[in-house]
Amino acid sequence: MKKQLLSLALLYAMPLCAQQADYPVRPVNFTAVQLTDSFWLPRVRTNHHVTIPASFARCESTGRVKNFEMAAAKEGKFCTKFPFDDTDIYKTIEGASYSMAVTPDKKMDAYVDLLIAIVGKAQEPDGYLYTARTIDPLHPHDWSGPERWVKEHDGSHELYNSGHMFEAACAHYLATGKRNFLDIALKNADLLVQTFGPGKRGVAPGHEIVEMGLVRLYRVTGKKEYLQLAKFFIDERGKRQYNTKSRNPWENGKYWQDEEPVIKQSEAVGHAVRAMYLYSAMADIATLEGDTAYLDAIDRIWNNMTTKKIYVQGGIGAIPDGERFGENYDLPNATAYNETCAAIGNVYWNQRMFQLHGDAKYVDLLEKVLYNGLISGVGLDGKSFFYTNAMQVRKGMHYHSLEETRSGWFECSCCPTNMARFLPSLPGYIYAQKGREVYVNLFMNNTASLQVEKQKVKIVQSNNYPWEGDLRFNIDPSAATEFTLKVRIPGWARQEAIPGGIYYFKGGKADSVLIKVNGQPVSYQLEQGYAVINRKWNKKDVVEVQLPMETHEVLADQQVKDDNGKVAIQRGPLMYCAEWKDNDGRTSNLLLPDVFQPEVRKELLNGVVVLKGEGKSINVNEQQQQVSTVAKQVTLIPYYAWANRGEGEMNVWFPEKIVDVEILAR
Repeated sequence: MKKQLLSLALLYAMPLCAQQADYPVRPVNFTAVQLTDSFWLPRVRTNHHVTIPASFARCESTGRVKNFEMAAAKEGKFCTKFPFDDTDIYKTIEGASYSMAVTPDKKMDAYVDLLIAIVGKAQEPDGYLYTARTIDPLHPHDWSGPERWVKEHDGSHELYNSGHMFEAACAHYLATGKRNFLDIALKNADLLVQTFGPGKRGVAPGHEIVEMGLVRLYRVTGKKEYLQLAKFFIDERGKRQYNTKSRNPWENGKYWQDEEPVIKQSEAVGHAVRAMYLYSAMADIATLEGDTAYLDAIDRIWNNMTTKKIYVQGGIGAIPDGERFGENYDLPNATAYNETCAAIGNVYWNQRMFQLHGDAKYVDLLEKVLYNGLISGVGLDGKSFFYTNAMQVRKGMHYHSLEETRSGWFECSCCPTNMARFLPSLPGYIYAQKGREVYVNLFMNNTASLQVEKQKVKIVQSNNYPWEGDLRFNIDPSAATEFTLKVRIPGWARQEAIPGGIYYFKGGKADSVLIKVNGQPVSYQLEQGYAVINRKWNKKDVVEVQLPMETHEVLADQQVKDDNGKVAIQRGPLMYCAEWKDNDGRTSNLLLPDVFQPEVRKELLNGVVVLKGEGKSINVNEQQQQVSTVAKQVTLIPYYAWANRGEGEMNVWFPEKIVDVEILAR
């Protein structure tokens, strides 16, 4: 197993000889980082022991596996709702593969091989694999069209299915060394190369991810045609005729990010998950092909999203109708959509942007999403989920776009299976390298094994993050080695609520961050958000960083109309909310305290720090028809942990003061 993991780490960390260029900054592979963290390790373990097995079980019980069996038999009727339901099996295999790379599991390995065999039998002789048509080609799914790919731009999801298969097959091959799934994927990819491209069939895929999957296959095989096809699909965007003056995003092409060629786009638009996958693939191709036009476009789009189209907890895709971005500053709380898959896609994109630019602002945003709007999507039990992530839930008012309680699964269950595939790879986001520069991006207890210019270096992180800001790094090179350690100083520790400034901290000024080496304070330069420490490192060197763990009031740009006159609360990387369970059943009637006191509650919600203080509640006496304001202790919990104790009110934003009262009648 050790030899296998070493091989996996090298495959991830090093470009194949066929590649001429790659990201300037490379992540340290997750198999080289042993997680010991009390916040994240239980989540990764729960994903392995609960989420992934539950996902496989639901793929069986809902008919997703049966669809493949019927496709192999060429008889039956497609028995689930959506033509992309095949991908739930692919994504769960991907998650299982990553998980088994660090947690060997013979039972899971055997089951995955069984599933792969079922998938392989469903593949048609020329490589086509799409159960919604293969089961009964004369009567395919309504979204699929009478022939292959004729409705790919709209709703067939044929290439979307291929993309997730490519991602999963590469993960399985790299984790296990087996080619059983990879060979299926390569047969399908070769069919796509034969079918699409200059002088052949052209299409802008309706739901992007085939582009990311093709890039992944290129990295594994070195076959240039896969990379070229990924770029071809992206460059097909903007060629269809739309009514560009229409405000309907389907009519003007924005829903599919297809309103104009990608190199001319400047705004995050359309279906938020599709957008994240598109921008991630553009980042991959920008670096692999040296495409500066792609790079300029995603830089512009990132700036638009972070300054005008993101929620305070990192959620994106405000509009339920189309699961999409709204107009600039259109960020309503009552109907916020914030799909979990969009949060995961946002992490993928920001990791790539960091690798392109080496700037901590991308990791700052990644961290905001990760600790808030992403893990809020999975319950603490590991088998209940949110598809959307609400910003408020109010008594007596149901918002059709929101789930107010978590669900075991969904008819469209993209989010649970996306979570299953993301979490096992989390340790791969902690460190990165660029030659002799070692980046520390995320703060989690772990032991990492790196190689800096042929010299082995072990880094041991120890902290109680995100609850406390004291960080410790034991640097242990096999021999004295000179290199540059770049420790991210989070934006929130520099008085920055979120990159881009759409949200900002009220009052206060940035405290200097104290860094010690071997117990002695050191001066350092702050470059692109990183404290830069360049020295010859010796065995048993210790770096200590003290981040100011203050509680901040967060305000929004005045152009975010829904947040005018309101305040949100952040401590460290965590956004907080009030939930009914801690506040006598109501949260929509609260005025926040002037001062919060953090309180450790090990027995609550798997262990959290809550914020408590003396605020006020607005009470209505229905009999006497009187409204009064009374003192009340207010308790806030981390946003990610809400909706694990039943259904009830929740608020992220609160009025700074009472200026009016809205009268509601039942």
